[in-house]
Formats: sequence, structure tokens, C-alpha cells
Amino acid sequence: MTTSIAFVFPGQGSQALGMLAEHAAANPLIQQTFAEASEVLGFDLWSVSQNDEAKLNQTDTTQPAILTASIALWRVWQAQSGAQPAQVAGHSLGEYSALVAAGALPFAEAVRLVQRRGQLMQQAVPAGQGGMAAILGLEDDDVRAACAEAAQGAVVAPVNFNAPGQVVIAGAAEAVARAVEACKARGAKRAMPLPVSVPSHCALMQPAAEQFAADLAAASWAMPNMPLVQNVSATVAGDIAALRMALVSQLYSPVRWVESVQALAAGGAEHVVECGPGKVLSGLNKRCVKGLNTYNTDTPDAFAATLAALAAL
Repeated sequence: MTTSIAFVFPGQGSQALGMLAEHAAANPLIQQTFAEASEVLGFDLWSVSQNDEAKLNQTDTTQPAILTASIALWRVWQAQSGAQPAQVAGHSLGEYSALVAAGALPFAEAVRLVQRRGQLMQQAVPAGQGGMAAILGLEDDDVRAACAEAAQGAVVAPVNFNAPGQVVIAGAAEAVARAVEACKARGAKRAMPLPVSVPSHCALMQPAAEQFAADLAAASWAMPNMPLVQNVSATVAGDIAALRMALVSQLYSPVRWVESVQALAAGGAEHVVECGPGKVLSGLNKRCVKGLNTYNTDTPDAFAATLAALAAL
């Protein structure tokens, strides 16, 4: 374990058709991990991730697919004796990958949980009734004020504080559309609707959270074997009950990513590795904490470069 290293795991939106294909050609651990997940899910997750974009983008498939891709890369890292992190975190869904990596949750249970999580989220708000939008170039308080002005009795709120000047809002579709215009009027550089079917992390997800609490309670838990910074609090839970409670709240509460990365840095992290498909978090992380060294594992070349860079520490 190297105290200056943290691993972070991506959330929904990092999926891409054909993800990890290059990795799979070079390492059988990738498809072995997908085969384990497929057994839990009852369908061939690897085939979907390579060939069926429509199904891959359905939230109850997307969530296990990103979890599985992230844990596959984590296993390859372990198999290659990569430098070990002292802390972990995950963005939204990615928190479940972090829980598996930290030994808090068995992989098969995590696959089951995130599929269920996706199903409940989709059921909570019928398609077309919810929306999300990305707001760029406004202060957090301005986004909050725009949402308050646009609500008019409906739900709309900031839900992802991803980086300074980059906030995602979510809620009822018409309220989100009004908030987009209110943010533009306040001087946002860009305010654009996102192509999603579920308004994540807002109050509309509370019914899903109430149902999901029972699934979380029934799972097999252990305390993480390293500090795990959670989205809801941007802190490390002190016990399993608090850990689970934060996962319930996470469904309808904002992702405090800026504060989470700052917490990792305060805990000693100088090198943060994005372990999973894509490199969305790597771009955000360096904006959250100036001077942070960021790495990704998306391709075999990027993985090898990260392995070599951290071995030299």
C-alpha cells in the first residue's frame, strides 16, 4: 500500500460499446469477470457490452456493466502486482465498485444489487417524465438559485457537483427545462439536457431508495479494508450501518464529487487512478484539486503507463 495513491471508480455514462475489447484480447481475467456477472444476471453481459448499444444503455444493464468492467480492471491490476491504494471512492454507481475493491461487498452480490438499483430507479419515474442537464460555468450557489426559481412546485435540484463550474441538475422534465433557461439567464457558458431516462440523485428517487434499503440490508457486508469516501457525506463511514444508510441516501442526494476528491487529497492522496472504462473522472479530478496527478486504465497502453508510473513511487 502506498499512502499517496487513491483509486476511484466511474459511474453511469462511462459505458461505451466495445469497452475493454483491447484489454480482453490481452488478458483472460476480463472475460472471466464478465462471465461471473453473466451468471448472476442470466444473460451474456460481455456480448451485450460489445454488440448491443441499446441494451447496454438501459440503466439496469448499464450499472452492472460498468461495475463489472471496473472490477475486471481492478483484478488485472491485482494480478500484475500494481501499487496498492490507501483510499478508494466511486462516483455514484462507482461507489459499489469501490466497495467490492475494498472487500466490503462480494462481487456477485454487488452485481445483483446494482441491477436491482437500476430497475428501481427506472420504475420510480416513468420514461419522459424526468430529466437531467449539465450546467457549465456557473457557481454552485447560482445553480441552486436557478433551480429554486424554476421549480414552481416541481422537483429540480443540483445533483452532481462534479468539478468547479460543472454541476448536473435533475428533476421533473419541465422543471429541468425551466432551470436550464434560468441558468443561461444567469450567465452559464453552457446548459444542456443530458440523454438519460432517469433523473438520478434527486427527490424523485426517494421511492426507489425506500425499496432498495431492504436489498442493501439483506446483502453480506464487511467494513472496507481501507478508507472509502462516500458520495453523500464526502467522508468515511464509521460502521456498516452508516455505510448502508449513505448508500440509501445516495439515490436521492447529490454526489459531492469535488468534496470527495478533496477528502482523498486531505487523506494524503497525490496520485489518483481511475479504474474503469473511460476517463471522465480523470478530467474532473485534476480540476477538483490543483496539482493532483491523475491516471486512467481505459486502454492497455494507459494501464501499462499507470502501472509503470506508480511502480516508480
